[in-house]
Amino acid sequence: MKSFYTWYKKHITGAIFTGLVLGILTGLFLAGRFAPVLTVTSLLGGIYMNALNMIIFPLVFCSIVMGITSIGNIRTTGKITGSALLFFISTTALASLVGIVIPRLIQLGKGVSFEMATSDIQATEMTSILDTIKNLIPSNPVTAFAEGNMLQVLVFAVIIGFTLISVGEKGEPVLKVIDSLNEICLKIISTVMYFTPIGVFCTIVPVVEANGTSTIISLATQLIILYIAFFGFAFIIYGLAVKVLGKANPLRFFKAILPAALNAFGTCSSSATIPISKKCMEDDYGVSDKITSIVIPLGATVNMDAVSILMSFMIMFFANACGIHVSVSMMVIILLANVLLSIGTPGVPGGAIASFTALATMAGLPAGVMGVYISINTLCDMGATCVNVIGDLACCAVLKEKIKLSK
Repeated sequence: MKSFYTWYKKHITGAIFTGLVLGILTGLFLAGRFAPVLTVTSLLGGIYMNALNMIIFPLVFCSIVMGITSIGNIRTTGKITGSALLFFISTTALASLVGIVIPRLIQLGKGVSFEMATSDIQATEMTSILDTIKNLIPSNPVTAFAEGNMLQVLVFAVIIGFTLISVGEKGEPVLKVIDSLNEICLKIISTVMYFTPIGVFCTIVPVVEANGTSTIISLATQLIILYIAFFGFAFIIYGLAVKVLGKANPLRFFKAILPAALNAFGTCSSSATIPISKKCMEDDYGVSDKITSIVIPLGATVNMDAVSILMSFMIMFFANACGIHVSVSMMVIILLANVLLSIGTPGVPGGAIASFTALATMAGLPAGVMGVYISINTLCDMGATCVNVIGDLACCAVLKEKIKLSK
């Protein structure tokens, strides 16, 4: 049993992909017949979705608080951390701009129509930017959690995080409780993720059965466009950063980091890639371990450029497919919320599911889109993780030139 568990854990990505393919084939086969099978898959898919949703809000709150307090401590390491944060903030801003502009220019999702196989929730009423700002501070944090007001939960977490930094030692007991709760949430979500292949199968079957081949074609087109945006951003933005700021040959940089990039693509885990990333930068590119020891772990925590692009593309795709208007101001708020969600979120497979659930709620998307998103999350996550890791290493290459340290 232990050997099977180890094997399954190692091949979870392949299992999820297998669940996706089998789900699509099963959905096409069941179209218009075998209703009892669809009932069972819908039931199991609903249980899986509820298990994910159960932990979203406490996980988001705890991860943001822990991320903020961690960054607050890291800042004392000085110039390296400040420079790295400036690099990550700048590239995230560019990624957010790409995520806002490109989907609107190409009208991503227009002409696509999804018939949701599960009951839709009432779309959230869009409020003006002034009303949103006015309601940022929760008058009752418990109500914010109970009503699922993700933006207020985010703001409350930020307030708690910075307050814990300011009170210092006296806040340690509370911080330890939140840290323990965060570990519990991570353990729960990790356990749920082991059932992801089954969950993907059961959530995609009813969707494909209801929509047929049009769903597959539209999702495949979406993934192609998404990957073009991912790696176009990596080669242009990171390549220019290495050449202009790092004063180095981008081709040499991309050649040196290839093992780390491929590992990130295959494992969907920036955290699991940290040892390989350090080896690539230190041994093959000559960056000091004083830089890599700070920048790479920090990047795995806060550098989510590709996730910003991914979330923007997915929100706009599903909003247009479902006939829901998402204004530019709302998209800006969603992207800012995504940056907060990224802070402290572990770089592990499936991490984007929690973010998408929170952001989709803010955008007023129907609950049924989650089944579709989860079914392709692994394919999206592979490219996003790869690009995020490339961004971490590009920062190392830039700081090698800007901050002269012995290797």
